[in-house]
Amino acid sequence: MSWVCYLLRCADDTLYCGITNDLDKRLAAHNAGEGAKYTRGRAPLKLVYREACEDKSAALKRERQIKLLARADKLALCK
Repeated sequence: MSWVCYLLRCADDTLYCGITNDLDKRLAAHNAGEGAKYTRGRAPLKLVYREACEDKSAALKRERQIKLLARADKLALCK
């Protein structure tokens, strides 16, 4: 089971960061309004960044690091 930390761009141009071990399933859930509370009502969502992580612990740590970044730094990750 591989873990991924990811960034989504919401329809309102905000960014959402999360982790999962099944990215396709999680993206489908987000776009169906069944994902995180934050992303409900902000569809369509576009995957703009993903990063493979060793395990869940590493993914959680990376998610925390990304969430602490300024918006400009998050956008730089997407390029």
